[in-house]
Amino acid sequence: MSSEQLKFASICPHPPIIIPTIGSPPDLEKVSKTISAMEKLGKIFAKTAPDTVIIVSPHGPVDFSQFTINDSPTLAGHFYNFGDFQTELVFKNDLELIEQIKNTLTYFNHDRGSFKINQLPFREINLKELDHGALVPLYYLSREYPKFKVVPIAYSYLDIETHFKFGKILKKAIESQDKKIAIVASGDLSHRLTPEAPAGYSSRGKEFDEKLIELLKNKDVKGILNMDPDLVEEAGECGYRSIIILLGALDGLNWQPEILSYEGPFGVGYLVMNFNL
Repeated sequence: MSSEQLKFASICPHPPIIIPTIGSPPDLEKVSKTISAMEKLGKIFAKTAPDTVIIVSPHGPVDFSQFTINDSPTLAGHFYNFGDFQTELVFKNDLELIEQIKNTLTYFNHDRGSFKINQLPFREINLKELDHGALVPLYYLSREYPKFKVVPIAYSYLDIETHFKFGKILKKAIESQDKKIAIVASGDLSHRLTPEAPAGYSSRGKEFDEKLIELLKNKDVKGILNMDPDLVEEAGECGYRSIIILLGALDGLNWQPEILSYEGPFGVGYLVMNFNL
């Protein structure tokens, strides 16, 4: 099954160091595979020319017990915190799509003579500033094709099955549109690959990254949903839930995995992956 509305899907890392105005020449060389892969992904993105990008970021305003949808009409961001006072990105939000997502999240079913409310917990916020988890992928995607709107979403810390269900609800909302939609799961893999890694070293960091990538290559969605929670926790990742939402949005579609790059030069796993739809 294919979707006429969903035209592009990807997993993107978000280290600010891959922005040319932030990373030093030696550091940029260390992440050259990731940069090349993001540039390639940007070209793929431009060919699909989507009208709207739904981006799920782990560094947005995450609420522990509910999903967060940002409905600020204008969205903007910069990298001042990372020493870059030049780069600024500005986008319009797709408020029409947000309204459809809200309607799909809350609906009524007539059940044995009574109405039953089926709702996934979510909140709306009005926040103009985009976080770096959204900005880094959008920087590379907008270089080749800047004419799109953005819908920023933050995941929660509810269970994994609920995140997958949330993705399926996004899929329903996407299918109701008469425009081309992209969805991006922003997230880095293990932050514990080396002794110098930000979260310290764990041998399970590499195990997590290798297992997740292998499951993605094999399109083993069930295996990803059922990954050992202790392994996920020990890996110190920030992309697993974003990926689960993305896989929910792809549920039932005929996608093919395309790993563009993976590396971990600073002790953090950076995966760039395109889903051919």
